[in-house]
Amino acid sequence: MVKERARILIVGGGYVGMYTALRLQQKLKPELKRGEVEITVVSPDPYMTYQPFLPEAAAGSISPRHVVVPLRRVLDQCRIVIGEVQSIDHAKRTATLSTLATEEEGAGAAQITYDELVLAPGSISRALPIPGLADYAIGFKTVEEAIGLRNHVIEQMDIASSTRDPAIRDAALTFVFVGGGYAGVEALGELEDMARYTARYYHNVQPEDMKWILVEASNRILPEVGEEMGKYTITQLRRRNIDVRLETRLDSCADRIAVLSDGARFPTRTVVWTAGVKPHPLLAATDLPRNGRGRLKCTAQLTVDGVTHAWAAGDAAAVPDVTAEPGKETAPNAQHALRQAKVLGDNIAHSLRGEALETYSHKYVGSVASLGLHKGVAHVYGRKLKGYPAWFMHRVYHLSRVPTFNRKARVLAEWTLAGLFKREIVSLGSLEHPRAEFELAAGGKHPLDPKLDPKGSS
Repeated sequence: MVKERARILIVGGGYVGMYTALRLQQKLKPELKRGEVEITVVSPDPYMTYQPFLPEAAAGSISPRHVVVPLRRVLDQCRIVIGEVQSIDHAKRTATLSTLATEEEGAGAAQITYDELVLAPGSISRALPIPGLADYAIGFKTVEEAIGLRNHVIEQMDIASSTRDPAIRDAALTFVFVGGGYAGVEALGELEDMARYTARYYHNVQPEDMKWILVEASNRILPEVGEEMGKYTITQLRRRNIDVRLETRLDSCADRIAVLSDGARFPTRTVVWTAGVKPHPLLAATDLPRNGRGRLKCTAQLTVDGVTHAWAAGDAAAVPDVTAEPGKETAPNAQHALRQAKVLGDNIAHSLRGEALETYSHKYVGSVASLGLHKGVAHVYGRKLKGYPAWFMHRVYHLSRVPTFNRKARVLAEWTLAGLFKREIVSLGSLEHPRAEFELAAGGKHPLDPKLDPKGSS
């Protein structure tokens, strides 16, 4: 039994937030029934996004609604608050947050008190001060961005097919991806594969008409799968006529022209930015200790260093790697986040019951990456796989990790149906502006307004 009633506040509904709350529901089931424990999860979205499935959602292999896990269904013993925490005063055990109704209420931000704090806001895209980046680029961290990018790519093919201007056609069929990590390589591989398939339904657009460019500042891509597999990936991408440029940076994308550090210039209507992430800005609005990179200083037991009743894991936490040399930290990736959440949930339960805490220790077992349908690379338990076996391993691994049997069954059913029928090649860009058509009909905007695009996504 817990020693006294505890109010647990979990900030963030991503990997760490959802899995920690799920673990606490299991570990503290008797206490929850007796009302001795209360768990509150504050998240800006009512769902957890399983990010490894975003490339397949963008390619149309998985429905967007199956990439996300509804928090209210999974965390039925928790109180779910859809909102954003603006600041935390841990000394007073209070968090200030805004909800969807805050602005209409007119009463200002609300405050919530707690006894135990779990900080898991995750990370955001690390954007650099590059001219035109904020105006024209798109990220690849959310399901909205993934589906928006799919719509955008197909829309560019529609533009290229219908335009009479060669310059517009060339820009529409040029796709620049910045960042050679998981997100960039998998997104590029899946979308190029999808676009290549889609081109067979256009009378005047051929796969060789499209330019796909991957820009990476370092001298390798996919460092997680090892140097050999990284070189293999580059070879496979270049065989598909994808222009891979290592030790190259994006200097500008102003006026829809991608200017690279090697002097190359590409008129393009598509710049996808996947060049790293940075800690969530919320961490700077707390009184908790951070390291030089802005992540929370944590112990191997996943407590915030030097602070009581505060816990953290995932991208927001600098967790010591006890399996490596002193000073090393665990990598901010999904594999560690999932396992840290399990230990974090257990340790909170141990702490409430006055028991000894566990130490997080996990050896990195390897990585898998998809490069399109039936294509992939993997380096798991020291074994290296390429092509179809690696792609199959990628699907099996992530199917086993996506939460709930319901979600597993739905994803497996979609993969099965996708193997039996042809791909969908429809762009639903109008979903991003659902009122545009009605506004035009109601006279809200002039029909010749150049900013109006009632059907398109760009």
